Amino acid sequence: MERHDNRLLAELFPALDVLMSDVGEASMRTVAARALDAYAALDDAGKRAFFAHITRTYDVDADRVRAAYRRWEAARDAGGQGADELVRLFDVVEPARQQLLRRMNHAPHATLALVHMRADLRRLMGDHPELRPLDHDFHHLLTSWFNRGFLRMAEVTGDSPDALHCDLLRGERVHPMATTDELRRRLLPEDRRIYAFFHPATGDVPLIFVEVALVRGLPDSIAPLLEPGPAISPADADTAALYSINNALDGLAGVSFGSFLIKQVIEQVGEQLPHLTRFATLSPIPGFRAWLAETAPGDPEVRSLVAELDAFDGVRDLAAADVERLRPRLFAALARYIAVERRDDGRPLDPVARFHLGNGAAAWQLNWPADGAARAWRQAYGAMINYRYEPQELERRHEDFVRHRTVALGGPLRASLQT
Repeated sequence: MERHDNRLLAELFPALDVLMSDVGEASMRTVAARALDAYAALDDAGKRAFFAHITRTYDVDADRVRAAYRRWEAARDAGGQGADELVRLFDVVEPARQQLLRRMNHAPHATLALVHMRADLRRLMGDHPELRPLDHDFHHLLTSWFNRGFLRMAEVTGDSPDALHCDLLRGERVHPMATTDELRRRLLPEDRRIYAFFHPATGDVPLIFVEVALVRGLPDSIAPLLEPGPAISPADADTAALYSINNALDGLAGVSFGSFLIKQVIEQVGEQLPHLTRFATLSPIPGFRAWLAETAPGDPEVRSLVAELDAFDGVRDLAAADVERLRPRLFAALARYIAVERRDDGRPLDPVARFHLGNGAAAWQLNWPADGAARAWRQAYGAMINYRYEPQELERRHEDFVRHRTVALGGPLRASLQT
């Protein structure tokens, strides 16, 4: 760690102690701002030292927890409810770190700074599992601060601030954009829409955004949605394709907004264009190839399929005859991965499947080859899937998924599994 960081930490640690003392609100605001400024000037080694310090120094007091628990247990044994003792127990089992973070949030613009701080923590804690309790504290607080009731949905347009456009460029990870020309392709044609959620504490910085294409028919390839081409009139479209959903802030990982945003987008687009008959995604299948590789040693059919697919360098190497020969076997493996295989908690293996099925969608149609990007080949040999959102079925499917782990299937995918 450089001498510069040692000096900053020597200033920062006492400031944290002041924040945790009986300091007045005006002084708390000043000290918190100074602490956040000092943190922002640290390099990664200094940030790791900072995280380690607050994790260790502002932990729970084990003796107080044991004493509070004994008082609550004694009150219960004596025939009472122990309500007061239970409240005190709740107070002492909360790590002091959470109070420290709440007090740091008194600084101007602190909420966004703390979101970025958590992004740093998640980036650095891979080799430092002892920091995971601090990440849990961040998640607990941010889930409360970014409650759905505080969020505002708005359409992003070509007239939106340039800074917001830059946030979209940086935040797009599903189908990355390299230039503003690519962003204009997704913003300006009359058959394109982008919607985002905003929070009062983060201003015009989007939390999550979804890109929508108005198309005819269910899309089976991503290229026509991303590449330049003639726009269609929204009046001629019959489908709203949600083709990219991105959490724009790494520090809000695990704080779910997607279900609210998708439902609100469907409602708003449906009100604007009541003639639309379908709302569906064109989604990646990011965990498929890794699962296929893990399955191959014990399954000769899968092993043969993997060997044949690995002989190609990407979608562009596939001839039409290769596609026709491999597609039935690939679709059988994809259907098994999406609809049959489960984690220990009974949910599907694929994270995108968990997201959309948990929001009330149905797994609808497999598509291959659907994405020629190198990343898509690494993830799923270029395969994609449509999840269909049927507004009248959303609540029932959501409840079935949450309560019974039911994977809703429809369209060609369900038909293929019934044969």
